[in-house]
Amino acid sequence: MPSYPTGPAGRAAATLAAALAVTLPLFAGAGPAVADDGRPDRDFTIEDPRITESSGLAASRAHPGVYWTHNDSDDGPYVYAVDSRTGKTLATITMRGVGEPRDVEGISIGPDGDLYVGDIGDNLDGTWDHVWIYRFPEPKALRDATVTAVQYDVTYADGARNAEALMVHPKTGRVYIASKNEDGGGLYEGPAKLTTGSANVFRRVGEVPWVTDGAFSPDGTRLVLRSYFSAREYAFEDGRLGEDRSVAAPFQRQAESVTYTADGSALMFGSEGARSEVVRVETGGGGGGSGGGQEQGKPSGGGSAGDEAGGEEADGKGGAGLGAAIVVGVAVLWFALRRKRGQG
Repeated sequence: MPSYPTGPAGRAAATLAAALAVTLPLFAGAGPAVADDGRPDRDFTIEDPRITESSGLAASRAHPGVYWTHNDSDDGPYVYAVDSRTGKTLATITMRGVGEPRDVEGISIGPDGDLYVGDIGDNLDGTWDHVWIYRFPEPKALRDATVTAVQYDVTYADGARNAEALMVHPKTGRVYIASKNEDGGGLYEGPAKLTTGSANVFRRVGEVPWVTDGAFSPDGTRLVLRSYFSAREYAFEDGRLGEDRSVAAPFQRQAESVTYTADGSALMFGSEGARSEVVRVETGGGGGGSGGGQEQGKPSGGGSAGDEAGGEEADGKGGAGLGAAIVVGVAVLWFALRRKRGQG
């Protein structure tokens, strides 16, 4: 489920999200469609009626064109394999040995081929004195199965916090978490190797904006972080953030997930909701964030990019309406933030 900051900024964010939930379907046309030739890694719609709160995406390494996802809360210990060619669920994996998940928010695949599932959400910003990461090998065959997962306890060196982004570096296997805060979050680095039996302490190693999900590029040189209305790609070297650039993220009703395609040629952006859409955005062959802050990428298929409103969108359906919704939303947030500063 979504969590918003408290106070005027929180009310503004919630109001804007509600407004977009109403206006975006009116102006978005028919939405993404699966490619006619059945190619994988294109825009697709998640068809499974059980998946109504898709909060994370991870491109399979063992099954081309398949994406792993999960609901964020009140669902149980389940992970789903979805085929990007059809939007159909190919396998439901039930994790055992992990207790009762509280708020699962992220998923990633490590260099060992294991899936890492982040039960790291904390909508009250510090309610839980620890959170969990679950880990199990990516299944070789796509069929419904129950697997035994390893459970790791996680704490933060500077105190409990809310987070929605879990990223495993594809070369080192080190786990990173990006916290979510209205005043900006932090990038947290886990220990070199996760262990059971004691808490794994994550330490703050960088500053990041409001983040709802993130992912490493397959070569580990880039890290993309998304929020409800934007995304940025960072150069990543020796465990630290480098130069960053804007990515042309699509407008979505509740922007909750992102991952690179398995070959790193594009980003896949997902959203919560029934029959939620996953939109491909070409990376444009960008390197490790050396673009000097310049925007990169463009959506393929039916997606519309937030940073490209007024371009191609102006020639299609709903460009004006979508732009108006965004302008109103920005105005609401600006007014709320001014009020908050004035009361500080």
